[in-house]
Amino acid sequence: MAAPAIPPSGTGLVVVQALRRKNCAECRSGPLALLVLEDGVPRCLDCADLGHLVFLPRGDTALTRRSREESTLSAVVVRFNRRKGRYERQGVLVEDAALARAEQRCLADEEARRRRRARDAERRAAEDVRFTDAFAAEILRLFPGCPAGRAREIAAHASVRGSGRVGRSAAGRALSGTAVFSAVVASVRHLDTPYDQLLMSGVPRHEARRRIAQAVEGTLRVWRGR
Repeated sequence: MAAPAIPPSGTGLVVVQALRRKNCAECRSGPLALLVLEDGVPRCLDCADLGHLVFLPRGDTALTRRSREESTLSAVVVRFNRRKGRYERQGVLVEDAALARAEQRCLADEEARRRRRARDAERRAAEDVRFTDAFAAEILRLFPGCPAGRAREIAAHASVRGSGRVGRSAAGRALSGTAVFSAVVASVRHLDTPYDQLLMSGVPRHEARRRIAQAVEGTLRVWRGR
C-alpha cells in the first residue's frame, strides 16, 4: 500500500521514520532511518539542517511539550502505519540543550508533586488517628465495660481507609450507634467465639451465627453493664 502524502504537523517541520531503504538525494548517504521529503525526494537530517537535533520518543506529554517550548528549532517525527493507512506520531526532534532544560523542569515538578503527596499522606494519617480515637471513644461510651485496648483495636480495624469496612461507611464516619455496634459485634464474633472455625468446617454462615449468638450476647452484656 502506497503511503499518502505526509500531513502537515500543524506546528512545524515533519520528519519521517523510513519504512523502506532510502538514500539521501543530496549526499547519497543511507539507508536513512529518519528523512525529510523536500520536493518529493528524501534528504538526510544533515542535508535538511536538522542533524543537530535529538530524538525524543512519544510517551511523556509534559516533557515533549516543554522540550518544544525550549527548542528554537524542532520537528515532529511520524511513521506510516500500513495497517491503519495513516501517519502516526512517534516523537519529536529537539535541541539537546532544550531537552536538558525540559528535563530539569519536569524533575522540579516531580519533586513538588512528591512533597505534596507527602503532605497529603501526613494529613490523611492525622485525620485517621483522630477518627480512630473518636470511634474508640464512642465504643467505650456505648460499651463502658469493653477494655480500652480492645476498643482501640476494634476502632482501628473498622476504620482502615479504603477497606470498605463499617467504620469507613457513611454511618461509620458519622459515628452512628448502628455502625459502632456492628463493628463491636463483628469483633466479638471473630475473636471471642468459635465462629471462624465453624465456617471453616463447612457450617453455613447463618447457622454458624445462630450457634454463637448466645456467646456474643453474653460478652456484649458484660461490656454494657460494667
